[in-house]
Amino acid sequence: MSSSNFIDYVKFCSRSGAGGAGSAHFRREKHVPKGGPDGGNGGRGGHIILRGNSQLWTLLHLKYQKHVIAGVGKPGEGGRRSGAQGEDIILEVPLGTVAKDAETGEIRFEVTEDGEETILTQGGRGGLGNENFKTATNQSPRYAQPGEDGIEEWIILELKLLADVGLVGFPNAGKSTLLSVLSEAKPEIADYPFTTLTPNLGVIAYRDYKSFVMADIPGIIEGASGGKGLGTRFLRHIERNSILLFLVPADAADIKQEYEILLKELKTYNPELLDKERILAISKSDMLDDELIEEMKQELPENIPYIFISSVAQKGLVELKDMLWKSLNK
Repeated sequence: MSSSNFIDYVKFCSRSGAGGAGSAHFRREKHVPKGGPDGGNGGRGGHIILRGNSQLWTLLHLKYQKHVIAGVGKPGEGGRRSGAQGEDIILEVPLGTVAKDAETGEIRFEVTEDGEETILTQGGRGGLGNENFKTATNQSPRYAQPGEDGIEEWIILELKLLADVGLVGFPNAGKSTLLSVLSEAKPEIADYPFTTLTPNLGVIAYRDYKSFVMADIPGIIEGASGGKGLGTRFLRHIERNSILLFLVPADAADIKQEYEILLKELKTYNPELLDKERILAISKSDMLDDELIEEMKQELPENIPYIFISSVAQKGLVELKDMLWKSLNK
């Protein structure tokens, strides 16, 4: 996922089609002198529909589509002929896409299954033809219903990555390196802050052909929930992870303090994130000997499973995958 084509936020105007008018028509034939009303109903206006597509992972294809307009319904005709429905517009979106009202911020729904279809903006109903208004006391109604107008509204689509494990850590904690070693993902890796500017996904192979998905979330810094650094731009992706894997480098000044800062930022953004399962991995531990590791264990946060790993030296990675798989399948 490069920064040029990973789009997780789009805003556009969604306009459904207006319904067709009903027909006020009377049957006129030589052998039927009083055929009566036979006006057909107008067709429904087109819907704007979202459809889940598991092959998509970005909203890039919708980035420049600022107006989405469905077709209008056709008017009814004589002979009880109903008008054709307006053309529906189907927008395919990746799984994990959340639809919101741009004005109120209200969440409409979330697309989570492949092939799932949900109406985003409802088309207007078609009007009833005059045949529908015939009664015992009104045998020849000369009126019909107009079609309902379509709806025009501004919509926001936000993508929240669906991954089993989310990597959480400060810039240069080794998240991208870990993901590249455990999977076939090829994230950009460098020794400067905010190397990763977009989330990266990797499929982690496990025993007996099993696998799980890991997401590398761009670096969080103290104050991210208030807009510092990359701000809250990518914090939304953590909401869909089953497990949060906190990564703190062994050369950090205070591992416990760094972990607590990360935890505080997540809590400020969304307190529900603290309900997720958490594991702490101390990266770059190939520089530590056994004696130093034992000393560091005394200063680690309490009530959280931990493991010392090294992506470069391939240290502790098998044990880490075992921990993650066990937590995912509790």
